Amino acid sequence: MSREARMSTDDTQLVLMEQIEPLIRNIRGRNVLLDNELAALYGVPTKALNQAIKRNQERFPDDFMFQPTREEFDSLRSQFVTSNQRTRWQALYSFRLH
Repeated sequence: MSREARMSTDDTQLVLMEQIEPLIRNIRGRNVLLDNELAALYGVPTKALNQAIKRNQERFPDDFMFQPTREEFDSLRSQFVTSNQRTRWQALYSFRLH
């Protein structure tokens, strides 16, 4: 791989980490991304992301996706910076980072 290609790859990884790190939350002692934030990173609707993962559950570890409890959601909600964040905990999914 040429030096320019390596630099481009390193720069891309750095940008991705800078985008992802502020989105990481801690639930049950695990680092997770919320479904709406993961969907935004992939550029797809949240509903489409959740449906695709549910259709392909056998491809993921058992603990890859879970729904936070009401108490966990209330704790998360206090961390949300903007008021347009999701307010319904029933539809929220968390995705474990491996």
